[in-house]
Amino acid sequence: MEDDDDFSAAATTVVFDRPIPLLRGPVPSGGSYVLAFRSLDSWSAAFKRCETLIKDQCEEGAKIGCAVSASNNCKPPWWRGSGGDMREREKCEEREFEGCVAAAKGKCAAFAKDKCSGAFLDARIAKDKEVEGLVWLASMPEESRWRDLMGLGGSLRLHTNNCCCTARDLLLKP
Repeated sequence: MEDDDDFSAAATTVVFDRPIPLLRGPVPSGGSYVLAFRSLDSWSAAFKRCETLIKDQCEEGAKIGCAVSASNNCKPPWWRGSGGDMREREKCEEREFEGCVAAAKGKCAAFAKDKCSGAFLDARIAKDKEVEGLVWLASMPEESRWRDLMGLGGSLRLHTNNCCCTARDLLLKP
């Protein structure tokens, strides 16, 4: 019997799961902040997790569909009636089910890769590398003694440290 008058800390405390860490975080990009994966490794781990979850869900759904399909494919014809050898039907259902699940595994893997690739290839990944941005000095004449004395040589290079690029840029480089 439960004690309805128990107001102790153990009886009244609600335990929550640990918070899930953020997949992406704010990264400075040209004065403003954008959400980006901290590294290619964190992006890769999130991509693999996404693929695994979708693939597992797909395979579970395929098992249900394969069981129904195997049952329908192995049922006796309507003129035989419900009596008969159930062992033969069970063996037939096992063969049909295994073949269906094997075919579904490959399709589920391709489906998961397709679903995750769309979002993850366009995701930003932070990279700590000096990136040079070219800013043309349009306000100065082409031949300027002052610009030459400063050593700008026609352009000014800006250096930023936390720049982002998309996963597509990193992974699909020639």
